[in-house]
Amino acid sequence: MSMDPAATATIAQGGPLRIPAHLGVIMDGNGRWAKARGKMRTEGHKEGVKALRNLVELCINHGVANLTVFSFSSENWTRPRDEIAFIFNLLRRFVVSDLQRLIRNNVRVRIIGSRSDLEPSLIRLIEDVECKTRHNNGLTLVVAFNYGGKAEIAEACRTIARAVEAGTLSPDEITEATIERELYTSGLPDPDLIIRTSGEQRLSNFLLWQSAYAEFVFVEENWPDFNEASFLRVLQTYSGRERRFGSVKAQSS
Repeated sequence: MSMDPAATATIAQGGPLRIPAHLGVIMDGNGRWAKARGKMRTEGHKEGVKALRNLVELCINHGVANLTVFSFSSENWTRPRDEIAFIFNLLRRFVVSDLQRLIRNNVRVRIIGSRSDLEPSLIRLIEDVECKTRHNNGLTLVVAFNYGGKAEIAEACRTIARAVEAGTLSPDEITEATIERELYTSGLPDPDLIIRTSGEQRLSNFLLWQSAYAEFVFVEENWPDFNEASFLRVLQTYSGRERRFGSVKAQSS
């Protein structure tokens, strides 16, 4: 990586870019990318992994501290079984082939979502990559896998309810911070910016609690076509936003 991480970057068009501390990405459009080219949907997923590798490198180069990507929703179980199996195997191959590269680039990996429906071998793989990168202090790459925002909040509420039942927590002591500590993303800042590709304009159950004050940028490119030019264009758009967080005066992020 040739560029030093920094709070701002400058590109040919001129002004400085404001860099989000936490970027969320809904990687949408792999299937549509493949269909438009007369290819199988699985080819779109393969190209999507290449786009993810490129995005990780861009985030490192531009000083993004945290990147959360939506790779497999808890609602995606309704897809054809062979496509689900392919996506799971693609995750395995990504972890195995990219682990040493992630370690060399000081990337810490966290994989969030329910693990109750996953095969034991996949759970072991997830735990292995988290363990081997846990001491890295560069980019934190969060992969939302078998993840749903509503389910995440419900699970946090169940944990808090058990603490109340056990008498270790009073209902009056429950605050927003109490809930945030029980979310999968505990310890991470809320996302400053969320990108969704493929022209769709919805959250689709992604980081529902955490995105309360996030900026949203929706781009027309399908995920496999999201490249450096797309990334810089999004940062330009984000840099022009005023973030008020409910107040009158804009705040810097």
